[in-house]
Amino acid sequence: MSPRPVFSIAAAVAIMAVFSIAQTRTAKTLDIYVIDVEGGNATLFVPPSGESVLIDTGNVGPAAARDAARIQAAMKDAGIQQIDHLITTHWHGDHFGGMAELASRVTVKEFIDHGGNVQPAQPADDFLQKTYPQLYAKAKHTVAKPGDKIPVAGLDWRIVASGGEHITSALQGAPGAGKPNPYCSSFQPQEVDKTENAQSVGSHVTFGKFRVLHLGDLTWNKEFDLMCPQNRIGTVDLWIVSHHGQAISNSPVLAHAIQARAAIMNNGTRKGGQPDAMRIIHSAPGLEDLWQIHFSQLSGQEYTVPGMFIANTIDEPQNAIPIAPIPTPQPGPGAPPAPAHNGTAYWIKVSAQQDGTFTITNTRNGFSKTYRPGL
Repeated sequence: MSPRPVFSIAAAVAIMAVFSIAQTRTAKTLDIYVIDVEGGNATLFVPPSGESVLIDTGNVGPAAARDAARIQAAMKDAGIQQIDHLITTHWHGDHFGGMAELASRVTVKEFIDHGGNVQPAQPADDFLQKTYPQLYAKAKHTVAKPGDKIPVAGLDWRIVASGGEHITSALQGAPGAGKPNPYCSSFQPQEVDKTENAQSVGSHVTFGKFRVLHLGDLTWNKEFDLMCPQNRIGTVDLWIVSHHGQAISNSPVLAHAIQARAAIMNNGTRKGGQPDAMRIIHSAPGLEDLWQIHFSQLSGQEYTVPGMFIANTIDEPQNAIPIAPIPTPQPGPGAPPAPAHNGTAYWIKVSAQQDGTFTITNTRNGFSKTYRPGL
């Protein structure tokens, strides 16, 4: 038999497979899913091309399967079957914990990170030495550097921080980038952060006129390095709040300078949302709304947002929610566990258009708000 028919059949099958995958993605918007992984991070970006980027994979241990399933649910809603680029911001268990479980369920084509772990910890070290090389052995592995571009069809994806370093020149084409940052003069440094948080991979993403910033868990002093004396980022439309809304990140040099119209905080019931951070976020110039993945007991009623902006509330019924925030539990083995989340995990979805219009939807209650450019 001539080899030509065999080739034709194989080619037809390949074309049909690509067509089938493409057919599941019909949206003309950039869709962003901020997924509830109980105070960790998992954020899925899917542009009209269907080429996907996932930032982080949720928690380690028994929660890994739960969080992988929640990511898969978002993927199904977005109409995709694989992750084209997986960015792990840093080697903390609430950011890389679901990776192996997710990779056992779906294809991951590229693994991106900042390099080796700088904060010795047995789970992370074991994962990096034993499991991670097996995951990217049949895929692509990239160590991101500031200034790199991640090739994603339909998006301009730029790495602005990675491995403790940051871009040294302003982002070309970003509104306001390169101008002096007026908040630098009043900056008060915190203790030098030697943890993995300071190594976070930070991304600036552009879709037409729409701009979003995601800096992982980048901490206070590193925000100063990135944003001072010049604002190298400029202004953005949407900010994925850094570090779950904790007060060791989210300084005014960042939160106030970027002038985001909307912000989404991937916090937990007792992780993130502390008053010191919330005061800065709520007072950010130009910010219309803060959306939260969880109601924060650390905020209480004093610093929280209206319930329609909160995707997941408290499962255990209470007669009344205290006005005053509860004290932040001391870290360590004696810390009380966070309240169990027994119900459905709801994500917050963003749909952005090329003209800069974007809509944010709380899937728990169906509440949505559209932000139009120039308003």
